[in-house]
Amino acid sequence: MSPQPLFAGLIVDEFDRPVDTALVGSEPCYVVDDAGFRRHIPAEQVDRQVLNLMRQQIEGHEDLLSAEAAKMLGAEDIFSKALLAQQLKNLDQQFETLLQIGFPEEMRAYLGMMGFKVVIDLHGQVLRVDQPGTTGEGGDDGEG
Repeated sequence: MSPQPLFAGLIVDEFDRPVDTALVGSEPCYVVDDAGFRRHIPAEQVDRQVLNLMRQQIEGHEDLLSAEAAKMLGAEDIFSKALLAQQLKNLDQQFETLLQIGFPEEMRAYLGMMGFKVVIDLHGQVLRVDQPGTTGEGGDDGEG
């Protein structure tokens, strides 16, 4: 696990208050203020929920996303598109690596500036993920 929560600085509680981060031993946590009581939620629990929501949005659209990514990179040949599509189909492996190494600070800052925000409840359940370029729909995890 990354020494810092993956989405540090991008998480708010259901009242739109920023969620702090802390280490409990060596485990990174998100810290939610519950009327003065600081609830420490293992970061991996929240981070995996967010990554699973992202996976749901990507699944079934790998070919389209790889074609668009290749276009953005200026590498629209068939081999580049195939390589990008393969990477999108191996999301579990990509997400595990991401959980181990984390995001660079610049990436988190960029995501924040672009409007990326994760809303969690007092127990660490993801209520919504606001993403740049989306309507915010589909961020509900069913809360079940």
